[in-house]
Order: sequence, then C-alpha cells, then structure tokens
Amino acid sequence: MHRVSRRLLLLALLACPMLAAGAAPAAAACSKPVYLTLDTGHMGVADLVAEVLQRQQVRVTFFAADERTRVGDGSLGQHWSAWWRARAAEGHEFASHTLDHVYWRADVPDGQGGPPRFRVRPSAGARQGQDMVWDAAQYCGDIRAAAARLEQITGRPTLPLYRAPGGKTSPALLAAARQCGYLHVGWAPAGFLGDELSSDRYPNALLLERALRDIRPGDILLAHLGIWSRQDPWAPAVLEPLIVGLKQRGFCFRTLSEHPAYRDWIAHHAAGGK
Repeated sequence: MHRVSRRLLLLALLACPMLAAGAAPAAAACSKPVYLTLDTGHMGVADLVAEVLQRQQVRVTFFAADERTRVGDGSLGQHWSAWWRARAAEGHEFASHTLDHVYWRADVPDGQGGPPRFRVRPSAGARQGQDMVWDAAQYCGDIRAAAARLEQITGRPTLPLYRAPGGKTSPALLAAARQCGYLHVGWAPAGFLGDELSSDRYPNALLLERALRDIRPGDILLAHLGIWSRQDPWAPAVLEPLIVGLKQRGFCFRTLSEHPAYRDWIAHHAAGGK
C-alpha cells in the first residue's frame, strides 16, 4: 500500500474506530477503560476467541508473528489469512510481534561506541532457535516484515506499535525501534492474564479470580491465541467470564489507538511524522 494512502486510511480509522466493522456511532465515553491485547500462538483457540469477542462486542489489539500453529502453516500464513481478514472486518486493530517471534537476549557492545547490536534468537521461521547478532536495521526489518504481512492479508494499516516476544527488551533496543517508527507496548502487572503459566499451579478458576480482583482502569491486558505448554487452555474458558465480569464492574474495552500513552504517537506517525 502506498505510504500516503496508508497514513490517510489509518487516520480515518482512528477518527472512527468502528469504521472497518461497519458500526454506527462511536462508543459512549467510559471512565474505566481496559485494553485487551492478544498475541499469536498455536492458534488452536483462535476461532473460539473470535466467537467470544464477537458475542461480547469487544474489540482488541492483536500483536502478530508468523508462529508455528497446530493446523495449517504459520499464524500469518495462507491458512490463517481468512481468519485475519474476518477480524479486520470486525474492527480489531493489528500490530507487529516481529515476523519470526524474535527474542532479544542481550545487547552486544562493540567497545568503540558504534551503533547498537543485539543478540537475538527467533522462535519461528527458518532461523528458529539460532543465536544471532543483529544490528538495529535487521531488528527493525523483522518488525516491519510482520506489519507488512498483516497489511497484505487484511488490507488495513497496522499501528506503528510492536511488542517484543516475552516483553524482553533493553533501552538500546527500544531506542532502535523508536528510531524506525515503532513504539513498544508492554502490559500491566495485573494485565498478565496467566495463560502462559502451568495449569496445575495456576488453574483457570484462580486466574479468573485474580484478574477480576486486581485489574484496574487503564490496564493493558495480555493473553495469547494458544499456548503450547498449557494443558488446560485459558481461552475461551477464562476469556468470556473475564469480559463479562469486568463489564459488570463498570469497565469498558478499548483498543490501543485510544490509549493515552499511544494515541498521540499513532496520530503523529499516521500523519507522516515518522
């Protein structure tokens, strides 16, 4: 998509967040917003998650990498393209999780004050499991690659945001990403919804109880579209009662384009301030 056209479309979507879903008026103001974000995973619960979000009329921000899945090719491959297009039609938002789900492991100083380099390890793609040293341009290239794949699939611009796998970063890594136009998004302590934890030690009932007790207005929430290691899937078992319970407590769900920490950055970059 041409850069100017992409920015104009993103600005239009920010002005009317439900435009892509064909919804009518903007949602009413809410004093207790939370921001549900979903990262990719094995995609085994993706259809069930989508059903819950549609039933509850909740829009989320997806952070996508091309990860290994239980069915079909990678999570940003041909098999899942229709799934992503359907989520775009419903008005959800999208951002990069790095194409190959690349974990930062350490900064690599050169001792001479040169540009930053990083030790990284992808957990997906052709270089899965390999330790490599990348410069800032290579790291930014992997962020951009996931964003470009999402835009190709959905026909919608991605947000100029990204999430590092595992949330693992350094100040130098975050500075490099900002330099190439991407602001990192973490999550609130209570927003870690626990779907990566052991089912034996952290059963779904405990995770739901803890989330409903601890989540506060403004929190960014994190879950995944399937975690390989969890025996008792978190979604959709916890997802729907969590959404219902938070709504009953007066919370509303918003996407990251409406978050006060990110909306100015998004608007600035959509307007060509990169």
